[in-house]
Amino acid sequence: MTTLPAPTVLDQLKALSHEIRFELVRYLAGGERCVCDLEALLNLPQSKVSYHLAILRDAELVWAEQRGKNTYYALRQDQLFGLGGALLNDIFVQSPSLTHQDKSIC
Repeated sequence: MTTLPAPTVLDQLKALSHEIRFELVRYLAGGERCVCDLEALLNLPQSKVSYHLAILRDAELVWAEQRGKNTYYALRQDQLFGLGGALLNDIFVQSPSLTHQDKSIC
């Protein structure tokens, strides 16, 4: 059995970039929720909610637990905090010192 590589920062940002998935994360920030609760909150059919939750799960931003007929989802806070840190590290990389350039416009 082959295992999928861990999602990258870019994979996780892409997962969060869709408005439905971003709303799902916002609702899950309030605590664990059943899919049926999320359907009602978003006013969307179960199939659409499950589709977007699967993308968040593949990006390792949420975890799921089956309890009887219902599936409950919660945020993987460690991943979200890690994503924030990784994003900041990517944005604020150590750049080379600026020096005078002959063809500078300033």
